[in-house]
Amino acid sequence: MSRVLVVEDDGTMRELLARQLGRRGFEVSTASGGEDALAQVAGADFDVVLTDLNMPRVNGAQVCERITQSRPDIPVIVVTAFGSLDTAVAAIRAGAYDFVTKPFDLEQLLMTLERALGLRRLKDEVRRLRESAAVAGERGAVGDSAGLRTAYEVLGRVASTDMTVLIGGESGTGKELAARFVHAHSPRAPRPFVALNCAALPEALLESELFGHVKGAFTDAKAQRTGIFQEAEGGTLFLDEVGDLPAALQPKLLRALQERTIRPVGANAEVPIDVRVVAASHRDLEAAVAQGRFREDLFYRLNVVSVELPPLRARGNDVLLLAQAFVKDFAARLGRKVVGVSPQVAQKLLAYRWPGNVRELQNCIQRAVALTRFEEVSVEDLPEKVRAYQATEVLLEGVDSSALVPLEEMERRYVLRVLEVVGGSKVEAARTLGIDRKTLHRKLEAWGAPRPHPAPGT
Repeated sequence: MSRVLVVEDDGTMRELLARQLGRRGFEVSTASGGEDALAQVAGADFDVVLTDLNMPRVNGAQVCERITQSRPDIPVIVVTAFGSLDTAVAAIRAGAYDFVTKPFDLEQLLMTLERALGLRRLKDEVRRLRESAAVAGERGAVGDSAGLRTAYEVLGRVASTDMTVLIGGESGTGKELAARFVHAHSPRAPRPFVALNCAALPEALLESELFGHVKGAFTDAKAQRTGIFQEAEGGTLFLDEVGDLPAALQPKLLRALQERTIRPVGANAEVPIDVRVVAASHRDLEAAVAQGRFREDLFYRLNVVSVELPPLRARGNDVLLLAQAFVKDFAARLGRKVVGVSPQVAQKLLAYRWPGNVRELQNCIQRAVALTRFEEVSVEDLPEKVRAYQATEVLLEGVDSSALVPLEEMERRYVLRVLEVVGGSKVEAARTLGIDRKTLHRKLEAWGAPRPHPAPGT
């Protein structure tokens, strides 16, 4: 339950606010003036302070300034008379999170409170991440989302075996990191880990890169060359983007996996190998098999154990864990005194879709650490597309079905979000939602909101 301190010198208004907020599930304390409020904040913890602006002796702006100095983690919302914009701006400059004007709409006030509480939670989360330094543990990957945990639990169970592993997932989700985890937790860990991107080389060079060649095998083969299968002897070979392997090389890779031997280009004899193969692809290999672009027998040889890495947009707060880890890493590399990200940056990072996944986030944080002039990365340090991003579709946060909500709850959240965007105007909200005002009022009442007495034009 969120704790709210209501600061109001008018006893009737103070009790009305306390009663209304109490009905909405808040734990409410009251203060009859600025001095009383500051004394309570010094002796107790509150999630948000709601204070009137015009009070004798210690006014709301002074309350805000003192709380900002002593407890910067507590957001302060200022209530001011209609038309007192100059004094409201002064309160914002004193550190207020936001302000509402009298006479205020209760729903608008509640939305402002919820935004302030969201900021408080983000501040707490950012501070927790900073204190923990967001280091990767034994698992080897930063994050604690359900999808990532499931993937790494499977990888951990098969690491000690010699089974071939196929890792799926979008580009930038950390497939090579997962392969390195398998190698590091296997008996082969003291031996080499060798990686090859099958999409990065033309076919003519790729065969020589995989299997090596003997002197004179082709025009430019002026000396014998060892392929990566032999370089990885006794260790692990990671074949990234194996779905892009040319059709002519697929049977040769299949034979190497089946027979545990390779034939260098131009050689007369085969060479035995002892290598564990971990493969990865962002493509749907089963679909490629159905379309005749990838050999079915090779697919099943690679797909002994398969793991799918979730995209970053489905990993929830892992975005902040990764961002903090990257800040620490790049600050050390660049010699910058940057300790983390601001709560406003955290909001932007959580809202963005990250089509480039972890790799895009890493580049974003590297840029921000290099550009920032402060100890915390600010919104201005982020790339424009992250700063300006606005969600245009309904997003399901996470892949865990327990995080999904009923349709009615989704509707409630959307309606309240529309109300927030249009500044609390019922007329504008009803127009945006495509419903009449009576229907909107009925919905708000059904969700526990008392039917308001709207001001003219709202």
